[in-house]
Amino acid sequence: MRLSTSAIALVVGLLVNHVAQAAELPQRWVSAGGALSEWVAALGGESKLVGVDTTSQHPQSLKALPSIGYQRQLSAEGILSLRPQILVGTEEMGPPPVLAQIRNAGVQVELFSAQPDLPTLQGNLQHLGKLLGAEDKAAALFSTYQQQLNLQKKTVTQAQARQKAPGVLLVLGHAGGKPLIAGTDTAADWVLQQAGGRNLATHSGYKQFSVESLAELSPEVLVFSDRALSGEAARAALFKENPILAKTSAAQSGRVFELDATLLVGGLGPRLPASLQALSAGFYPAKAQAAP
Repeated sequence: MRLSTSAIALVVGLLVNHVAQAAELPQRWVSAGGALSEWVAALGGESKLVGVDTTSQHPQSLKALPSIGYQRQLSAEGILSLRPQILVGTEEMGPPPVLAQIRNAGVQVELFSAQPDLPTLQGNLQHLGKLLGAEDKAAALFSTYQQQLNLQKKTVTQAQARQKAPGVLLVLGHAGGKPLIAGTDTAADWVLQQAGGRNLATHSGYKQFSVESLAELSPEVLVFSDRALSGEAARAALFKENPILAKTSAAQSGRVFELDATLLVGGLGPRLPASLQALSAGFYPAKAQAAP
């Protein structure tokens, strides 16, 4: 069957239009904010990235890209040297004068919200999807994410029917130094709640406490997140620099768990559902759940 001249013209026109639209999308990206960079990669945009900030460490391949420094302390010169067409980040990105310099140099700057909730994530993914020409994939990723969190909520509800929610503290440190305690209105607080924990810290934001104050709160579970170390090295440094924490009921019972610090930067990221499952397993041990 031979196509008519008008049909061929229509097909060619559609192809040309598609190519033109793709060419209009930014091709050289710089991203600041761990979760945001992960979503860019998940949406198929990793090959467009020419630079990322120091919190963008997942997937591992991002570590091979040029670094633009810490998201809150960017420099215009470093970013502009990468010749980006677009810089994406959250409202945590700055400082503002640097962002203004980058805009004035003709670079598109797109700010996203780091608010830890599903409506915000949906909006962020829709926006990223448009910028990458991957709107359908963005919608599919959000749908899967929503299902994962619904399953997580169901798991926590079932666990709390058998056990009381444990009192938890999340400490954010740097090489074991004096830690910041995660209070309300933080991504860390959202994580603790979603995992089924009861945050013992009632202040807003991240705040330094004396280690004596921490011990008085007597957490049943301690979650630590270190911005410089990981694994056993981070755990050892935390207790070495803050020995009184080793005397808490959480430490004495071995209920001390690590959370990757990059999960707390840039809003809700792709790896969070799996991390919530792992924390929930620590908050509600299977042996205790099976007890009559």
